[in-house]
Amino acid sequence: MRIDEIKGMVPNEIIDSLRERGLEYFTDPQEKAIKSGLLQGKNMVIASPTASGKTLAAELAMIRSVLSDRKKAVYVAPMRALVGEKYREFQSSYPYLRSAISIGNLDSADMWLSKYDMIFVSTEKFDSLIRHGIDWLDEIGCIVFDEIHMLGDGTRGPTLEILITRIRRVAKNVQILALSATIGNADEMEGWLGAKLVTSDYRSVRLEKGILSEGRAYYIDRTEDLEGSSKVPEIRITEDTLSRNKQILIFYATKRNAEAGAEKLKAAVKGSLNEYEKATLKAVAARVLNSLSKPTLQCEKLSKCIESGVAFHHSGLVNEQREIVEDAFRNNIIRAICATTTLGYGVNLPANTVLVRDITRYAGERGSEEIGINEVTQLFGRAGRPRYDTEGRAFLIARDMDEIQELSMKYMTSKLEPITSNLGILPVLRTHVLGFVATGFLRSSESVSSFLNESFYGYQYSKARHIARIVDRILAELEEWRFVEKEGSIYKATKIGSRISELYIDPLTGKSIIDALGKDRDTIANLLMITNTVEMKPYVRETVEAVDRLPAYLYIISGAAYDPHSYYEPEKPFSTALMLNDWMGEMSEPEIVKKYSTTPGALFSKITNADWLLYSAEELAKLLKIRHNDLLELRVRMRYGVREELMELVMLNGVGRVRARMMFGKGIRKLADLRKEDSAKTLDSLFGHDLTAKILEQVKTG
Repeated sequence: MRIDEIKGMVPNEIIDSLRERGLEYFTDPQEKAIKSGLLQGKNMVIASPTASGKTLAAELAMIRSVLSDRKKAVYVAPMRALVGEKYREFQSSYPYLRSAISIGNLDSADMWLSKYDMIFVSTEKFDSLIRHGIDWLDEIGCIVFDEIHMLGDGTRGPTLEILITRIRRVAKNVQILALSATIGNADEMEGWLGAKLVTSDYRSVRLEKGILSEGRAYYIDRTEDLEGSSKVPEIRITEDTLSRNKQILIFYATKRNAEAGAEKLKAAVKGSLNEYEKATLKAVAARVLNSLSKPTLQCEKLSKCIESGVAFHHSGLVNEQREIVEDAFRNNIIRAICATTTLGYGVNLPANTVLVRDITRYAGERGSEEIGINEVTQLFGRAGRPRYDTEGRAFLIARDMDEIQELSMKYMTSKLEPITSNLGILPVLRTHVLGFVATGFLRSSESVSSFLNESFYGYQYSKARHIARIVDRILAELEEWRFVEKEGSIYKATKIGSRISELYIDPLTGKSIIDALGKDRDTIANLLMITNTVEMKPYVRETVEAVDRLPAYLYIISGAAYDPHSYYEPEKPFSTALMLNDWMGEMSEPEIVKKYSTTPGALFSKITNADWLLYSAEELAKLLKIRHNDLLELRVRMRYGVREELMELVMLNGVGRVRARMMFGKGIRKLADLRKEDSAKTLDSLFGHDLTAKILEQVKTG
């Protein structure tokens, strides 16, 4: 189907944009979607492989909604990185439309969004916006839910499911598009959404799937000897890929394995580089090394790997490092990335060749388990770069012929697994039920149960009695905690319950914080108050210091609510509290990473969560009329990682914890000290003229 064939069905701006990108024909799933009513506002489930053109189909519907119907269009995805990527793509294609992205602050209605035509949000942010009572829901004409298979994810799925169910009830005329590359029961999704189902096996780059064993690739219909000499499968397939002048992504089950994998590949990749490439990589490596104020051992390891043309990628890196690695890979500077599987669900980062090296992972109390067909398919989908490759290759590893047959039957020829709802679990629903009551959306046990019966869970299982029992238990719990009050058959949120809902924290966390706020609290106690929560998981591993010191602080968490569905080890949240205390005590990142066996990325993730929870505790303390100045001070110290005496200095732009300590050591301890005659000379000796001028200008204007 030619692009021109939709002329008259969509605004000319869409046709012009497609032509400017060199597009002449629609792909198979795009054509099927158009013929099934995409441009007439039909709800649609589009299930087709990665790089088949699903996003372009969504683009057509979104832009038509904005330009033809004068309605807003909203793009929703579970991963922030993916939301950001799609926002930049749309902004580039349609710079004249008012587009906005919102993935941050969950305690804000972001009223400014009402002025925009296209809005890009994470699942949690959109749910939070609705809780805050946005007044532009009825102005939406099209909502795209990308990665709809995440409904089956135990962590993100319930919020996505509730969000879709709510949208369907309150916004009757909105066109809903659900996109996925890995969904085995798309017909069930079609029935639940009242949508048209579009399925296709089309892929813009042909994908060959195979098994590696003893230097050979075994495909379904043929075998192939691999270039290279290594007997280690991941090194051998890397050698073969480099011989084709292509790039490779290798997926591992753990961060440690990904790092070890990158170390293994260094020699093989470095040997393929010329002098210019080595010089370019050295500059990239330097940027990665200097992403933190003081490099950690992990920073040094990553930098050394990059000098050899290979990188590792996982949640333990800070955002800046991940972005540097991704950009260098896109630009063909880095030739190989060893990553954890989360990269397969985030930004679009394809390679010619993909290897899923680990097909088992640790699953807590369940021990080790094999990863599913859907996940392997999702990772395989990264193979083949559109516009660069005519085909992509994706592999697993087998030890012998028997395992080749076993893996082939399970992962190469089997059907995708069905997506199942995780909504029927009591702790998962608690947050959402409070949100229903707090916003006045649903106010009785019967209405909540009726709503949940409209969810995917209700559609799949039709367990009305089971849902009613769960709802009754949750409402009784919320009433006991004084987050809701009952008048006859109607529930109403209390002030504290409404605030907990707005803060977007688990009611269990709210109860735990409230219990602790009424007790005597020093810095460590305040930190334990916020780390002993669902939002701070996973905790760092327990330390000897935590075991020794915990008894003195058990009073903070004694009697607090806890989740009976999880195994509780108070030493771990307490270790996390001590780690944050060390951060505020100005311990360096490398020292913290070593002491608590963590990573820079995990550390900064905990710092971000701690800031949010301290803010939440402060807001709850205000409502309860409990002292909270200590919490405000802790937020500043947490954000900058400083002791009390540096709080004034770190508020200056360009002055972080290290520079503030240097200034303090030279006698500049307050902002007033910067107004003294000799302060400019002191600063100049520390930082040079340019930064000195910037600092003194702030003091002058402040």
